[in-house]
Amino acid sequence: MAHEEDDLIQIYAQSFRDNWGLPALTEYVGGNSMTYGDFARHIARTHTFYKECGLKPGDKVALVGKNTISWVTTFMATITYGAVIVPILQDFNPQDMQHIINHSESQLLFVADSIWEHLEFEKMPKIKVAMSLDSRKVLAEHPSNSGKATRAIAELPRKFKTAYPKGYTPADINYPSFPKDSVAVINYTSGTTGFSKGVMLTLDNLAGNVVYGLKSKLHFRGSRCLSFLPLAHAYGCAFDMLVPLGAGTHVTLLGKMPTPKILLKAFAEVKPNLILLVPLILEKMYRNQIQPLLQQPTMRRLLSLPLVNKAIYRKINKKLSDAFGGEFAEVIVGGAPINPEVEAFLRKIHFRYTVAYGMTECGPLISYRDWRYFILGSSGRTLEHIMESKVLSPDQANIPGEICVRGQNVMKGYYKNPEATEAVLDEEGWLHTGDMGTISDDGTIFIKGRYKTMILSGSGQNIYPEEIEAKLNNMPYVAESLIVDRGKKLVALVYPDYEAMDAAGVTADDLPRIMEEVRLDLNKLVAPYERIDEMQLRPNEFEKTPKKSIKRFLYT
Repeated sequence: MAHEEDDLIQIYAQSFRDNWGLPALTEYVGGNSMTYGDFARHIARTHTFYKECGLKPGDKVALVGKNTISWVTTFMATITYGAVIVPILQDFNPQDMQHIINHSESQLLFVADSIWEHLEFEKMPKIKVAMSLDSRKVLAEHPSNSGKATRAIAELPRKFKTAYPKGYTPADINYPSFPKDSVAVINYTSGTTGFSKGVMLTLDNLAGNVVYGLKSKLHFRGSRCLSFLPLAHAYGCAFDMLVPLGAGTHVTLLGKMPTPKILLKAFAEVKPNLILLVPLILEKMYRNQIQPLLQQPTMRRLLSLPLVNKAIYRKINKKLSDAFGGEFAEVIVGGAPINPEVEAFLRKIHFRYTVAYGMTECGPLISYRDWRYFILGSSGRTLEHIMESKVLSPDQANIPGEICVRGQNVMKGYYKNPEATEAVLDEEGWLHTGDMGTISDDGTIFIKGRYKTMILSGSGQNIYPEEIEAKLNNMPYVAESLIVDRGKKLVALVYPDYEAMDAAGVTADDLPRIMEEVRLDLNKLVAPYERIDEMQLRPNEFEKTPKKSIKRFLYT
């Protein structure tokens, strides 16, 4: 029996008992709500269904749909039953979904009706039963299952009543404990380098993240959380669901596209105590709302006056904080590098933000630091007592090298892919992250860019395209960019900001001249060996992964 404090399953059993009457989950659209007691009861009903279907601990259950109460219930019911959940991002195309379902050998599929329409049941031969996430009804059942699931659903109310004649109470929550190295989740990454790999995360990997979140009081009993990142992704999964449900937090599931307009309204209503963001959201707010304000002549004059500028920055900070609901302890930025100019400005106005670093292979957390101690330009400090980190370079504090990490959060490996596992996990248990950077003596991580995207200049200098792109993306009329190596030439592929052009009355004929000015201005900001030789304009946005990272491999 594992120690209760870090036995993931027992953390939830205890939380559901302790927080029985508190609100657990609310759907922002439609307002469906559930207390921890209701939630535990729904989990127990799902367990009864699993048993009747003959599902065994270790069997796989695939799950695909948007963030809903039904989605969360299926996820939590599966891991507390000892089965393995395979969450699939709903942004994947149907062929990729079917490939993942088949590759993972899932036997049960829980799927949103809107996605089910595009899947072909006969092309998923291992699936015994497909269940609707919307109605919890049987969508399809394999003949070999001889109607077991259909009968189980029909008999569920009677079976449940027989099992709990006095109703389901806190005393009835009794989840078994499983070995800590049991796989709990197989998370298929959407890698920016091509095909998907199934990351096997164990109960212990998840416990490393959850216990850290609980001890750091990132979420706490009665706190509020707005979940809008996909829960099928490790970042949202750990800190918008797994940690909050272990703490007794009230999670509101946004359940719709997190456009700035929708988010601002939801922040104002929910007033979350902790906010998880990808940099894109902060960068858009900075670019669309703050930058135009700072560039007004009057504002520039006022900002040059030392005492006045402090008051203005305080005002901007308050406005930005209020936009996020005003009651958050901090905003944690993760999932991609944040633009340095945006970051420097947030620090200048004392905005409560920090940058964390992680990857699906660590479920996800590697480093984090509270915003008050966070070092500008870093990605936080390696998690003490949980993870250790090193850089493969002769001087890890000053010379960038590949970042390697080891510890409790590191995955078991890639499912049915020993070659890919051996390529990233060495004999000593170090995970080679593929990220380049430096690490200071206290374990603070500074990321330069991806190992695979690094370009070697003609003079032997390392060029990190992400650093140049961050500068270029701040330039006028640039929406997004990629720096690529084209036969000893550095070329910037640019998707222009057509919205900004329209607003300023800039025509397509003006673009080549403007972009040449942008190129010359950019070359003043970078090292001589990083200068851009040519700009190539693109008519369409770059193709992206569900995490909104550009699929570089398509363009390099």
